[in-house]
Amino acid sequence: MREIREPSELKKMSVRELQALAGEIREEIIHTVSEQGGHLSSNLGAVELTLAVHYVFDAPEDKLIFDVGHQAYAHKLVTGRLEAFRHLRQHGGASGFPQSDESEYDAFTAGHASTAISAALGLARTRDIMHGENHVVAIVGDGALTGGMCYEALNDAGRTNTRLIVILNDNGMSIAPNVGAMSRYLTHLRQSKRYRAVKRGIRRGLSRIPGVGIPLFHFIERLRDMLKSLLVDGKFFSALGFEYIGPIDGHDLKHMIRVLKRTKDSDQPVLVHVVTQKGHGYRPAENRPDAFHGVAPFFIDSGEVKRGERVPPCGRVAARQLAEMAEMDIRICAITAAMPTGTGLSEFAKAHPDRFFDVGIAEEHAVTMAAGMAAGGMKPYVAIYSTFLERSFDQMLVDVCRNSLPVTFLIDRAGLVGADGSTHQGVYDLSYLRLMPNMIVAAPRDVRDLKKLLSLSAEISEPMAIRYPKDGDDMGPGIQSQRDFRVGEWELLSSGGDVMIFAVGRMVQFAMQASIELMGKGLSAGVVDARFVKPMDEKMLIEQAKRVRLAVMVEENALAGGFGEGAIRILEENGVATDVMALGVPDRFIGHGTIAEQLAECELDAYGIARRILARWKEREGRADA
Repeated sequence: MREIREPSELKKMSVRELQALAGEIREEIIHTVSEQGGHLSSNLGAVELTLAVHYVFDAPEDKLIFDVGHQAYAHKLVTGRLEAFRHLRQHGGASGFPQSDESEYDAFTAGHASTAISAALGLARTRDIMHGENHVVAIVGDGALTGGMCYEALNDAGRTNTRLIVILNDNGMSIAPNVGAMSRYLTHLRQSKRYRAVKRGIRRGLSRIPGVGIPLFHFIERLRDMLKSLLVDGKFFSALGFEYIGPIDGHDLKHMIRVLKRTKDSDQPVLVHVVTQKGHGYRPAENRPDAFHGVAPFFIDSGEVKRGERVPPCGRVAARQLAEMAEMDIRICAITAAMPTGTGLSEFAKAHPDRFFDVGIAEEHAVTMAAGMAAGGMKPYVAIYSTFLERSFDQMLVDVCRNSLPVTFLIDRAGLVGADGSTHQGVYDLSYLRLMPNMIVAAPRDVRDLKKLLSLSAEISEPMAIRYPKDGDDMGPGIQSQRDFRVGEWELLSSGGDVMIFAVGRMVQFAMQASIELMGKGLSAGVVDARFVKPMDEKMLIEQAKRVRLAVMVEENALAGGFGEGAIRILEENGVATDVMALGVPDRFIGHGTIAEQLAECELDAYGIARRILARWKEREGRADA
């Protein structure tokens, strides 16, 4: 595509030229995502909308806040990031999400849905305090409206009559088909038969008038939003204090530009309801928008993924196991927050549709609803990505743990996540889960152990969390465990005379490889699978630490508050004098790249673990010689 260095260049283009540019942008998005992976269908649907917004508003003076990155690719391409975009989600390339440290045109860093209106309201109020004149625009997907933060922000903005523009990009889906009353309400607005019938009648009648009919229709079309406000029920947003405009065709550039220009003159909050087609312009994505929401590299002609999965994702393994367990236990039910496909629970839904609940982008609600179901006698399993579960801290602590209810959390995408980057790293869950009374916390080293932990969870009457990465092959080939699991019991995998490595989750695989590296350097290193982070196997920890001269804790989690800190505290309290060290994710946000690159950056790959242990050993021996 032609390079757009700054969005002001769009203002010099005609509508026809903008339409041609929209086609170029779609080709660029399809080509890049086919090579790098990323979020495709939602971004294809937002191209004309993005061009209209940049044509009308003056970023970066006017602040544009995108709700996560699922519709921000075109925005990146018209703000001077073409070359960086061609390395999308790769180390050194453009992030898949808005990043304020990447460009001045990204007014707010975002990675989780339903935040844009709150952030925009904050920017608008700052503008008012500073007596500014700039516009603040929040571009929000309809899926975000399944999250409660949107309504808190809409209610607050409308109550105080703050000048703010919210553009609702309504494509009928978020990651999965939207659920709930708001989805039905928007569908009603999109499909109002009365409005559509009147519109068709006016068009047919005027087209029969020679010469003046079509120009007259275009004149009347300018009054279309007023007509819609009369014929289509937009009272919900009006009741919140917003001027409601729409719904309008999100692929009609000319009309969108006219509408957005009018919003600039409003002295009250405005909500513009734009209807787009997810996957617009690429037939495979139009036909299967959910499958093309977030995709691995694929062949453009067919839409088929370029490389097949060698091992099923952990979520799918867990869902299949859970479905089998549910055959024998009617209490078992499954809950997710708008991620049935990503978490694998769509397979559970097929087997047990009456015991599957997708609550939309509402993690807090999902957790407390699960607590309510558990209080009523059910055995709920809540499957949510680690990064999104952070939103539910209070609900987990008070509603689940305080009541000691048997809710099991299946924490997907735990640890470093690769291309999704800093806003999506699942490296904080061990820290906040460890501090919750009554919570059992476990991390399997491979998919075989994941199945065993799920079986164990069915017997537990307390809260439990099982955390695992996305892909089964990321957890290594597997090491057979010969016995059933007991809560709080670890497993000695190999003995060592010099060093003992206590590893959690998929770090066990890297610890085993590191022990072999150390053996080649003359160090005898053993490995313990510390699969239960809470409660810990204090007996094994103390016994094995006493037998060596260096005890090493390895976790794919932030060091602060994590497994290592807890294990070292136990050793100190029991007077164990063995030298100790903790390896984990450093105290900074880890950017996007491959998981292998991120592990190397954090020195948590086999080579990094071995190198750091060897350096510590040499330092220790140097102190001993002195």
